[in-house]
Amino acid sequence: MTTTLITGANKGLGFETARRLVAAGHTVFVGGRDPERARRAADALGARHVVIDVTDDKSVAAAVRDVEAEGGLDVLVNNAGIETRTSDNGVPGAADVTPGMARDLFETNVFGVVRVTHAFLPLLRRSAAPVVVNVSSGLGSLTRMSDPGTLGSAYPGLEYPASKAAVNMITLQYAKAFPQMRVNAADPGFTKTDLNGRTGTQTVEEGAEIIVRLAQVGPDGPTGGYFAADGPVPW
Repeated sequence: MTTTLITGANKGLGFETARRLVAAGHTVFVGGRDPERARRAADALGARHVVIDVTDDKSVAAAVRDVEAEGGLDVLVNNAGIETRTSDNGVPGAADVTPGMARDLFETNVFGVVRVTHAFLPLLRRSAAPVVVNVSSGLGSLTRMSDPGTLGSAYPGLEYPASKAAVNMITLQYAKAFPQMRVNAADPGFTKTDLNGRTGTQTVEEGAEIIVRLAQVGPDGPTGGYFAADGPVPW
């Protein structure tokens, strides 16, 4: 039985990914900061829940103990993420982004990925087929963002694309450091979730497709890659 932890899984892409992996036979831990929301989501899915705040060392360490007590971990999906939004649901332009705003976002989107992955590495390294999926974004592609012909290049924000570009590099470096693991970045596309004020053009079912696919790669599958549902994404 494959055991999977998904951070930020009480709603949106994380919830849909959990639903699909439960259906595929995984034992899934729904990770969430709020104990009651995580529990309700897990109950609805036939999954387990674990309280985990990716910005808090003690919370992450407690989550490791909880998952280890249940037998270990095979798949980690680093899904938890935030995006800066104003009261009118807009994205601040580069000129309006302060160091504090960038720091707050990086604490979840970047340092959270490192914090959780580092903490769970001992459990993953005991698995016969360890997998890590880092949920990135097409906005993290330097190639696409520098091409005025792509839709994403018009995105005005600074810190969110920068955080996802950092996640891509983190993914690549982990993949090289741990060749026995399959470590990949997933671009779910512009999906309608609370993260973007539900302005996305895809459903969560469509967005979760690549995350679910990468969570199920075998030992001979790709690693160190950056993928969307229709194939590799240029760095």
